[in-house]
Amino acid sequence: MIVVLSDARDLLFHPVPHEPVNQLTKPTLRPLCVLAALLSAAACNPTPAAKPVAAAASANHAATGPLDYTPPPDSLIPHDEMGNSIRRGLALVTHTTDSLPAFAPGNIQCTSCHIDGGRRRDAAGLMGVYARFPKFMDRSGAVIPLEDRVNYCFTRSLGGSKLPTDSREMQDIVAYLAYISTGVPVGRHVIGESMPKMSKLAGDTARGAALFATTCVMCHGAEGQGNPPAFPALWGPKSFSIGASMAREERAATFIRHFMPQNNPGSLTDQQAWDVAAYVDSHLRPDSPGKHDDWPNGGAPADVPYDTKGHVAYRPPVGTLFSRANPSAGIVPPPASVIRSATAVHSTKGAR
Repeated sequence: MIVVLSDARDLLFHPVPHEPVNQLTKPTLRPLCVLAALLSAAACNPTPAAKPVAAAASANHAATGPLDYTPPPDSLIPHDEMGNSIRRGLALVTHTTDSLPAFAPGNIQCTSCHIDGGRRRDAAGLMGVYARFPKFMDRSGAVIPLEDRVNYCFTRSLGGSKLPTDSREMQDIVAYLAYISTGVPVGRHVIGESMPKMSKLAGDTARGAALFATTCVMCHGAEGQGNPPAFPALWGPKSFSIGASMAREERAATFIRHFMPQNNPGSLTDQQAWDVAAYVDSHLRPDSPGKHDDWPNGGAPADVPYDTKGHVAYRPPVGTLFSRANPSAGIVPPPASVIRSATAVHSTKGAR
């Protein structure tokens, strides 16, 4: 697959941090131009030998199962307009709060979770992500584009505001995601694209507090405030919101188990990771506007810490969540298909 993204607006790469962006650059061209060409050749055999069932199944899995994929290195980013956009995108996900303070006002970067610019396997890896969108997302109950998924990170995991989807900054982030997806077939999953699932254990906040004091305070502070940009806030008004994946104990536990502490990753046991996750997620953090509309078809994971359709909040923080300065900016609008569907249903009911 050949992916070409066109952007002929800015030929210069401005290293980060650059001036705070309050009004993002609006491109005059459409964000993406994608060309895909699939070429195949096969030798003709008038009497092909029948494959054993097991061998055929194995071959099919190899062609459709997760791809053992390594993204191209930064050193191969081209030195042209496209390369400038890719480098700006990498800078934005690495220095998010410095580059986009109006949209990421907290003490947390994209790479706080997506380690090594999204290249680290099992650390919410972003490699190959461009090939998997548009996709259906259970939490949204709709098929969403990649730009919406990026904005879910901004509004939830960064506790900030959505980027205009037609801004240069959004284009640059998507250009970087396309680059670290180079060569991945459309729709194909890759090894390490998410985070490993953890076996369910009961996290104990008291044990977690003791572990946090001896293992985590040095980097994240006694009050979980973090030490940006290297060490993110884990709770409080500048941390991830209640609607972020890390606000779920299982997701936080698997990240802690495999990647924390940074100076000795993998040193905690499963139980210790659950205990620290329970302690961290027990604290107050920014609210997530519109969260009660999540999983509109039901089926929310058991550890979601707020009420949704058919789900009662699991161990929510005690107290009042921190309100957002501009709640409407913290909501990603439903895809157009969902809006049209809702309008059609409403019109049908009104005609009865």
